[in-house]
Amino acid sequence: MLNTSKTVSDVIHAHFNGLTRAERQLAESLLENYPVSGLGSITTIAENAGVSTPTVARMVQKLGYKGYPEFQAHLHQELEATISNPIAKHDRWAADAPNRHILNRFAEAVMTNLRTSLGELKTASFDEAALLLGDRNRNIYFVGGRITGALAEYFFTHMQVIRPKTTLMSSNASAWPQYVLNMQAGDVLVIFDIRRYEADLTTLAKVAKANKVEIILFTDQWMSPVAPHAGTCFKLHIEAPSAWDSSVVTLFVVEALIEAVQSSSWDETRERIHTLEGLFEQARLFRKPK
Repeated sequence: MLNTSKTVSDVIHAHFNGLTRAERQLAESLLENYPVSGLGSITTIAENAGVSTPTVARMVQKLGYKGYPEFQAHLHQELEATISNPIAKHDRWAADAPNRHILNRFAEAVMTNLRTSLGELKTASFDEAALLLGDRNRNIYFVGGRITGALAEYFFTHMQVIRPKTTLMSSNASAWPQYVLNMQAGDVLVIFDIRRYEADLTTLAKVAKANKVEIILFTDQWMSPVAPHAGTCFKLHIEAPSAWDSSVVTLFVVEALIEAVQSSSWDETRERIHTLEGLFEQARLFRKPK
């Protein structure tokens, strides 16, 4: 039975090793410009992949779909979900929402997101990201979009305390070339990009990767176009009964990474925090208890 909680991309990846050579060629063609590459007619899809029409029909059935129309219907649903604006999204949730208090409904959605995301998250990817972020020989850059820029700033603020060589990039794409100018091979670029993906972030990722910069991506279950350029990708579930997507799971993973990095070099981190507290004292930033 087909698992409707998974994207078509997930299904393709899960079945990839069991596909024939022609079917793998088709799968790679579909994933290359996903999901748009799968929105044409079955004949067009076959021609673009250089395979026969029967190959397309056989593969979609092997993936668990009743036929090509059902396969394509799922792609259309995904595409609609990724481009839905806040008003359309709120109307959809409001129509389907059970008659319960928003706190309970929201908590249920967030907990489902967390369980699903953790079930799909590979600990090896998490450990690899923590290792990159903790390497003091690398410069770390953080950037996000119109909404996710706040998450990038939050991550940067903590990492700046833990280690040197951290930079928060401006959300203004016209300023990015100056940052890229200073990036060296082996540096790390942390990108936050969720649905209604921002084209400028994809351009930035392409340029950074060409300069051999390591990219860590935080995205959603539908996957930002940045994903093919990222060495480490956190694919996290974000839907909630709201006009806006939820950042709870993304923030959870960010905070877990912060702890992993600071604990890996606690002696140095503790010394930096001690020095910083002295600077706060001199600046009289915080009120002293009476």
